Amino acid sequence: MAHTKHTKHTKHTKHTMSKSMRRVLRREVPSTVGLLADEQDFAAMKRYGSFVFDDHAAYLHQIDDLLRSLAAQGVHTTVALFDPEEFLEFCEATGLDPDTPVSRTRFTAELAICGASVPYSGQPIDRLVPLLINEAVRQATWDYATLLLADLGNCAECGKDIGRESFDRASRLVLRLLEAAGPGTHHLVCSVPAEQAQLLAVLHAERTGDEPVHLPESESAEFMTVLAAGIAMESPGGVVLRTTEPGEPARLRGWRLNRGSLVALSAGEVFSAYCTDADTGDPVSPEPGVEYCPGFDVEDPEPRH
Repeated sequence: MAHTKHTKHTKHTKHTMSKSMRRVLRREVPSTVGLLADEQDFAAMKRYGSFVFDDHAAYLHQIDDLLRSLAAQGVHTTVALFDPEEFLEFCEATGLDPDTPVSRTRFTAELAICGASVPYSGQPIDRLVPLLINEAVRQATWDYATLLLADLGNCAECGKDIGRESFDRASRLVLRLLEAAGPGTHHLVCSVPAEQAQLLAVLHAERTGDEPVHLPESESAEFMTVLAAGIAMESPGGVVLRTTEPGEPARLRGWRLNRGSLVALSAGEVFSAYCTDADTGDPVSPEPGVEYCPGFDVEDPEPRH
């Protein structure tokens, strides 16, 4: 009898330790949650009988609860944008039945690798959804601009890759622009009209004293790709720069793209651009605590081909 009790106790102890170790391992395994960000995408998934949700608001509430639960367990979670059209294409390509939870899980795993996603860090769902949509737009913009550059081929005169040359030129221009802007926190926006979309890229940069400017790798690559597309296509787009320093008014400057070159705007042109409603043409009140400054020449030391 004693031996039997000891055996049961040993088995119970091993079972408890096994569960504990699984919980530890669970914290080591990252999770990805696919999110239907808008009601249109949500409605598209309701055609599948295995998709049990019927109200988008209630669905978002459940997603919020799930994310909080995973975070409470110490699990690192990424939230990925779930696109029903891409999901259907994925199922057709892989021979999966789209009307099963397993197929949705497989697709979500793919999103973790190459889809638009953001890390979950406790954001409420009403903040998480816009972040995810913005990330999807940013990724689509970068992809489109990259394809534009790749399709340009080689220069007929010098034989060089037009896309590569334009990207290198954009990189030099951005670095010189930020060097000339001096110390502070810099917020750059580049806008380039293209055939199928308005390309928009944002770049944040910090510079302290005479130290070299610090550029985030991914964000700077995206920005320079969009600017390079404008340079290569000789688009009429432009670049605006907001610089802030502690205790100082923000400074706004601007440049327009003209035949592949950045041309500085005057202070009046910068003021007009910021203080005019783009849709109606009506004047808009100046932003308080802001100086509208002229752009400066951005000289490219390398000759253009």
